[in-house]
Amino acid sequence: MILEGLVLVVAAGVFTALVCGLGTLPFFFFDEVSDRVTVVLWGLAGGIMLFASIFGFIFEGLAEGTLLQVGGGLVVGVSLVIAADRLIGGYAFEPREMAAADVRKLVLIVGVLTVHSFPEGIALGVAFADLGLQGDFVVAGMLVPALAIFIPIAISVQNIPEGLAVAIPLSTFGVSKWRIFGWAVFSSIPQPIGAGIAYVFVTSVREFLPFGFGFAAGAMIYLVLHDMFPEALDHGQGLTGGGRWELIVGITVGVLLMIPVMVVTGAL
Repeated sequence: MILEGLVLVVAAGVFTALVCGLGTLPFFFFDEVSDRVTVVLWGLAGGIMLFASIFGFIFEGLAEGTLLQVGGGLVVGVSLVIAADRLIGGYAFEPREMAAADVRKLVLIVGVLTVHSFPEGIALGVAFADLGLQGDFVVAGMLVPALAIFIPIAISVQNIPEGLAVAIPLSTFGVSKWRIFGWAVFSSIPQPIGAGIAYVFVTSVREFLPFGFGFAAGAMIYLVLHDMFPEALDHGQGLTGGGRWELIVGITVGVLLMIPVMVVTGAL
């Protein structure tokens, strides 16, 4: 069962990575993508991920364990992402540097990308923790929990503007469209890796599941508030109100989309 579940989890991670590449597809048809659309997409993904973190991971964690276990995991999740951010904080790079990176720079770039993609992969893996044991849907003959459905969706939606963020500078640098697509997918490769590791760990050591739920929630909440929303507002600087209204619209739509899903699956 663990092996079958691992294949499904890794497949979900590969899917989210490929969706990051889909974020570059507009450049196959248009010269640029509206900042307004980009900001709304960031908000939509952030709203879904925040809602899933609070009403999915945290609530599921409390159902499986104690407040101390979930709270401890949340603190560790936030702390590790902060520590990783500070560790590589002085090594910011422009995506166009990937086109002609030497080995040393490429290793550094992979490290930066891992910091931002790996926690999402861990969240993905933890979401599948109850795969085959209990769930709200049946996929490939296995019970699949609701979290395992909407966490991949949330990460996929978030990966679309991330793909755009990679594509925009690469496009201006003259990199070919298919190479842009490849680099965008490459930027999310840590997601299936993190998903596989997290899934094997939480299914093998069930006692750590509440901690794992808390860790995934903490990492995702921090990434949304510290990275995604500021990134959205950076894209919206030229819009009326600095993109705040577009961000709020995206967040609102994301939350409104999640409410009926959570009600139907019994999470609310």
